[in-house]
Amino acid sequence: MVSEKKLLLLKEHAVPIVGDDAIAEAGRKVLLRDCIKMLENEAGSRAGEDIEFVHDMRVATRRMRSILRMFSDHFDDKAIASYAEGLRETAKALGKVRDLDVMIADLQAYAEETNDIDEPIAGIIKTLDKQREKARGNLLEWLDSKAYKKFVKGYVKFLTEPGKAALEPETAAEPHQVRHVAPVMIQEALSAVRAYDVVLEDADYDTLHDLRIAFKRLRYTVDSFTDVLGTGANAFIEQVKDVQDYLGRMNDIVVASEALNKLKKLDEVESAVRDAYVTVIQAEADERMANFVEAAWEPFNKRAVLQKLSTAMLSLR
Repeated sequence: MVSEKKLLLLKEHAVPIVGDDAIAEAGRKVLLRDCIKMLENEAGSRAGEDIEFVHDMRVATRRMRSILRMFSDHFDDKAIASYAEGLRETAKALGKVRDLDVMIADLQAYAEETNDIDEPIAGIIKTLDKQREKARGNLLEWLDSKAYKKFVKGYVKFLTEPGKAALEPETAAEPHQVRHVAPVMIQEALSAVRAYDVVLEDADYDTLHDLRIAFKRLRYTVDSFTDVLGTGANAFIEQVKDVQDYLGRMNDIVVASEALNKLKKLDEVESAVRDAYVTVIQAEADERMANFVEAAWEPFNKRAVLQKLSTAMLSLR
């Protein structure tokens, strides 16, 4: 685990993006910020006393996976492959714990709202808690492994050495600075989201799942460049987060339904309560799917919202 002293030294390297940064160096700066967040939450994730540490560490890790892919064209593929793999393994170990944390918390809330089910819910949670302890054991095994320590050491070195693994532009006139490349990256991410407009009327869960991922990429792209964008960028990001939260709840329900339906060794009462709960949350998911356009898409797709991003991009000069 990285020491407090090492974290303080890393924070000294964390500086804002500027418009004439090489795009690879901008990516390095963005990744370093999230790397610091990942490492700051490692101790709490190990302790397991507050589920928010795992959540925050997972968010930082998932962001880095997405951002590394976003900037991958500007780095040597072979040089960054091990970092992508380290982030993947870390995200996978954290994700299994986090999914169970969410399921358990939601079941506890359901029990508080529903009469006379405390005992069977406790039985279901006990079964899930055994899975969680196993997932936590796997997480700790990964965090204690030589592979994780090697990944962190190499990744931190990569993030604190400007120029390391960066690809040079073929000519001086090739777009390679933030002010040249960021508008293209942002527009591509926005276009990937808005293209769903033509399929939303009959969208199924898989389509909305893909749209959720496209929104995530859009948010991370815009968020990566807020140092050099106008203030409207933050308001735009908040609107994107609203859609992400809407779709994210649907995804949580699907994950929970699949996991709960696979549970074994429940008694008759526990199975009946489990089935009733799955029916309730599945109805919520169906309602969210039916209302997605009106409740989430239309508020995002308004001219005024999109104009906030357009205005923010005018600061890139």
